[in-house]
Amino acid sequence: MTRRSEQLCEELKTLAERVGLTVREEILLREVGYHARSGRCLVRGQEVLFVDRSLPIGDRVAVLIDELRQRDLHHVYVSPALRRLLERGAVDEGSEAGRPGGLQGARP
Repeated sequence: MTRRSEQLCEELKTLAERVGLTVREEILLREVGYHARSGRCLVRGQEVLFVDRSLPIGDRVAVLIDELRQRDLHHVYVSPALRRLLERGAVDEGSEAGRPGGLQGARP
């Protein structure tokens, strides 16, 4: 884990909270018959983005970027560097999310 990636992840989580999305990093359990994935869902009427804490930091960042790219961010301040990242959809080259067929979050 790089310090820069961790800082980026925290900045993305803060931005998500500012647009009304609760972010919960948890170890998503996997058992025979199903495979839980990071993604957004409704919990008691509140949008929650579950991010699998066992994923590499690059994949966690990718989940957050993917979700935030679908949001209207014009009404909140986003640093120019972060806005470029969101527009580009860039992720860590070494992450599963950057590969074809890589990380895909669940959608409600």
